[in-house]
Amino acid sequence: MENKLKVLVAKPGLDGHDRGAKIVAMALRDAGMEVIYTGLRQSPEEIVKAASQENVDIIGLSILSGAHLKLCERIQKLMKESDIEDKPVFVGGIIPAKDVKKLKEMGIYEVFGPGVPLKKIVEKVKEAVK
Repeated sequence: MENKLKVLVAKPGLDGHDRGAKIVAMALRDAGMEVIYTGLRQSPEEIVKAASQENVDIIGLSILSGAHLKLCERIQKLMKESDIEDKPVFVGGIIPAKDVKKLKEMGIYEVFGPGVPLKKIVEKVKEAVK
């Protein structure tokens, strides 16, 4: 029996718009992955705790608030403290091009902006976990 990839999809910060996160979560589920969606307004601590408790393979963050750099930095720090820094993290949202490079430099696996085909997100998630 093949193990399913386990993905945590989270909405950190104060952003209250989760349509994109839910669509990505459904696409990953439809591609055969187990998806845990944490819901809106999660703190970095709650996200890392859930990722650790659920023993996920990869973490997806949906951030539209503009606080992507601070949130990703905090989440990665907490991941290191929790000994799960080996889990890849991908981010989706409205991220300025200049910040995409910064996010990747800090260790974010991939950044997806508006309009990225769901098929590409699914492929990149599978690639990240190989």
